[in-house]
Amino acid sequence: MNDAQNPAAAASDDEQTGIVRLPAEHEAEHSLIPHPSEEPGVTPDEFKAAFRNHPAGVAVITADAGDGPVALTATSVFSVSVAPPLLVFSVSELSSSTPTIRRADTVVVHLLGAAQLDIAKLGATSGIDRFADTSIWARLPTGEPYFPAAHAWIRGRVVNKMEAGGSTVVAVQALETMAPPAGDHAADADEAEPLVYHNRTWHRLGAHSKID
Repeated sequence: MNDAQNPAAAASDDEQTGIVRLPAEHEAEHSLIPHPSEEPGVTPDEFKAAFRNHPAGVAVITADAGDGPVALTATSVFSVSVAPPLLVFSVSELSSSTPTIRRADTVVVHLLGAAQLDIAKLGATSGIDRFADTSIWARLPTGEPYFPAAHAWIRGRVVNKMEAGGSTVVAVQALETMAPPAGDHAADADEAEPLVYHNRTWHRLGAHSKID
């Protein structure tokens, strides 16, 4: 869910398919150029409709490339490897935060619970100073801006970027994490209630959503 006044439309921009695993050995930037096809394509509205019933976790990405902190809300974060620890997300070219994230060497990926809905909405609202309230954010010793209230966060180095349509796919190698340890009550979904975006609406997961 990139920088947009309408979180629903923004979330659709972030719900990517066909993303390949990107190598972490070298920093590089590639372009994914669609080849002309005689087959009929789908419209943007049809593509959004296909994903409308596909829920996604909510994250906030922060970075500072030297000209001030930026933040955006995304539903495109997912892990691709544990050795090395790699994650991927995408950012829309329409987001005011994208130029900074494209230039940044490191980013912080915040994985949000329902209790941090305010942070998710903050990153999804355009035309505001997302860092005006200095009581809700700080800087890590390494300099990156972050939101301490997040359920979990991962600081990582950008190792690859790839242009894909109107977005940029970013691969990040994790350098540092903060999350409740296994066995801690805060690590239990019933306690943390993960934040999910589904059908243009925010949702929380918990005991009530179990179907086993």
